[in-house]
Amino acid sequence: MVSLITAITLILGFWGVLYLAFGRRGEEKEEGLQVDLFVAIWRTKRFVNFIDKVGTKYRKFWKGYSTVGVIAGFVGMAYVFHTLFNLAMQNIRTKAATPGVQLVIPGITIPLWYGLIGLVVVMFVHELSHGFVARAENLPLKSVGLVLFFVIPGAFVEPDEKELTKAPLLSRLRVYAAGSMANIVTALLAILLLSYALTPIIQPAGVEVSKLAPEGPAKDYLKEGDIIVGINGQQIATVEEFFNIMNKTKAGETIEVEVIRKGKKEVITIPLASHPDNPEKGYLGVYPAQHIASKVGFNGIVLPLAFSLYWIYVLNLGIGLMNLFPLVPLDGGKMLDDILKAILPSKVAKSITYLFVGVGLFLLAVNLFPALRSLLG
Repeated sequence: MVSLITAITLILGFWGVLYLAFGRRGEEKEEGLQVDLFVAIWRTKRFVNFIDKVGTKYRKFWKGYSTVGVIAGFVGMAYVFHTLFNLAMQNIRTKAATPGVQLVIPGITIPLWYGLIGLVVVMFVHELSHGFVARAENLPLKSVGLVLFFVIPGAFVEPDEKELTKAPLLSRLRVYAAGSMANIVTALLAILLLSYALTPIIQPAGVEVSKLAPEGPAKDYLKEGDIIVGINGQQIATVEEFFNIMNKTKAGETIEVEVIRKGKKEVITIPLASHPDNPEKGYLGVYPAQHIASKVGFNGIVLPLAFSLYWIYVLNLGIGLMNLFPLVPLDGGKMLDDILKAILPSKVAKSITYLFVGVGLFLLAVNLFPALRSLLG
């Protein structure tokens, strides 16, 4: 707890110094560093030329790519809305609520470093894709840059909003859809690499103690991070094997648990308690997680690469789809709003947009509540 308080103090101190030195003064800057409350934005025009060259040189590709993105965007929009609506109705009808939207907080709800790597990739491919397609559509860019939101880094490409609003409908839709399209493509590439390049050289190698139950006997003998590789002489490689053995134990029985702790094997004798759901059954009090290892060695390279690809896949797919939710200011909301304005009278289109905003906020609140409740305990 002391380390958490220290970390929060350092973060708040960092933001205090940054705000005093660079806090917002006057109008928005076209270049340089600008700091608001827990948001720091650095703008530059240095990379605009690079985006311009890539976007204009491969104009046909980016237009075709983003046209597919528009189709995929509306399909994804319907899928996300349908999924969140069903989950919200389920949560309202039942007491056992399931989060429909997970909070993405590195170090809390997702792993710190792998989560940050995944988020950086999400932001870069998303924003670069917006920029490339904007230039393919001859839309000018004002700047590119980096953003830091509290402790979460990101990147952005800033098109000229006035020119964007004047552009043809299809051009605007292509620009809006490009970001999520890039995230979905990146997710597919990451899962393909993980499935066909790394998964074949990874194998289960025991059960890691991810957490210890306060009422279980294991808390007095085992430590979080221990890797259980055997019980009573039977070798364990998977979580399933762990449960198969534990389901055959009885309350009061003493078992020998073989663990790897800090790289060394140890055999620890532990008396089992009564299982909370079945008093006759043995209870160790361990929350198991699958431990894996590389078949070819180089665990320090293979495993971090595999975990990075996994989180790049999860975050790009999840955030890419969530960005298609029909709620302004998300890209999906902009796409829907522009389509409605193009095919319906202005007042009707505006009314439907407001309806989607209201329904969307309701669905987000219902789907977020279980995740917030879980986070706050």
